[in-house]
Amino acid sequence: MGEGVIEATITKWLVKEGDHVNEDDSLVEIATDKVDSEVPSPYSGVVKEILVREGETPQVGQVIARLETEKEMESSATEEVRKEVERIKSTPSGKKTEPVSEEKESPAQEKRLEKVAEAEEIPLPPEQTSHTPSGRFLSPLIRRIAEKENLGAEELDSIQGTGLNNRLTKNDILQFLEKRKTGKVKQPEQAATETTARKPDLEQQAAAGAVTASSGEDEIIQMDRMRKLISEHMVRSKQISPHVTSFIEVDMTAVVEWRNRVKDGFLQREGQKFTFMPIFIEAAALALRDYPMVNVSVDGDRIIKKKNIHVGMATALPNGNLIVPVIKNADEKNLIGLAKTVNDLARRARSNQLKPDEITGGTFTITNFGTFDSLTGTPIINQPEAAILGIGAIRKKPAVIETPAGDAIGIRHIMILSLSYDHRVVDGALGGMYLKKVAEYLEDFDTGRVV
Repeated sequence: MGEGVIEATITKWLVKEGDHVNEDDSLVEIATDKVDSEVPSPYSGVVKEILVREGETPQVGQVIARLETEKEMESSATEEVRKEVERIKSTPSGKKTEPVSEEKESPAQEKRLEKVAEAEEIPLPPEQTSHTPSGRFLSPLIRRIAEKENLGAEELDSIQGTGLNNRLTKNDILQFLEKRKTGKVKQPEQAATETTARKPDLEQQAAAGAVTASSGEDEIIQMDRMRKLISEHMVRSKQISPHVTSFIEVDMTAVVEWRNRVKDGFLQREGQKFTFMPIFIEAAALALRDYPMVNVSVDGDRIIKKKNIHVGMATALPNGNLIVPVIKNADEKNLIGLAKTVNDLARRARSNQLKPDEITGGTFTITNFGTFDSLTGTPIINQPEAAILGIGAIRKKPAVIETPAGDAIGIRHIMILSLSYDHRVVDGALGGMYLKKVAEYLEDFDTGRVV
């Protein structure tokens, strides 16, 4: 599942017990606090048992299903034939033999759930009630209490959860009910007739994560699951790290002219674009080698100096959200390798095809404001990292050029780099030296390179 991921919610099983699957066929859709993805089958075979239901949240390492591989089936069949032959041989002549058949049992998971439900007096509710329209997960116990106390989705969403990832616990909902009894919480009014008529449309929008409502002249848009996670992550980062941002101007003229010369040939040969991003990643990764104390994280009063350089690349999604796929060991890749990796991760990020391991383990992040023509910005650190590099737009500007004959004014391609860093572990001197080194790698770019 990747570093830092401890659990995932089963959102949808794509197979059922008894189905035959091939190796790498998708078995199940999962959702972590970072990304939604599909889990492929590691082998070909038959799904014998599904142990975790849709809507449940297993821990990483927990068994969620059992698969009988083709090799095991072949071995089992061979053993069954052997036993049948031995039985026939030992049967007296003339007696009729009946094949041995195994009694079919109900799936073990259904039995386990029924026992748990019986012990806690929890009826198993239908799957569609396991989440509120806003996407908040509700455990069977919470659903039972909500049904008994006639709590609607709006009220459930208004309760502050104290469980993992703000999940509702039994104590949370009981405290809410106590406050409601004492009048400290008002029960919501019944929906108007026209709202009831629009319910199917709202349910469809909820599934797409885009529930809206009107409040006078204003429009109220319910955050989807990813936007809520981004919101929590950004607030937590500002609370944890004292942010400082430094800036530097970079003359990108040599890089721009070199890229203009090679991009068409690269597109024709590789079938994909050659952007500026692999150049930025290379410069940032090489500078992290020179200043490894920027490539760190903080654990209490300990500084963890990272051995590997894994560079995250902030990527805007079509729905307006943001995701950060990670280029592992970025300092060990050449420009062609970086270009292909960047294009592949960006493409799969926008089509929701990233694997959990591809968005975890980052040690440093780059975000490109220039894509949207912004000159610069002050990015928020991607926890638990210690720094993030912001790339501004490249603009033609008049600039002073030092020549053997003296200073002159010329038209140059200028870009502003910004570095936000955690002042607990990165001081201004270290942040400034690292930023200057990135600029030097870009300004001293080898224009004789071939891609």
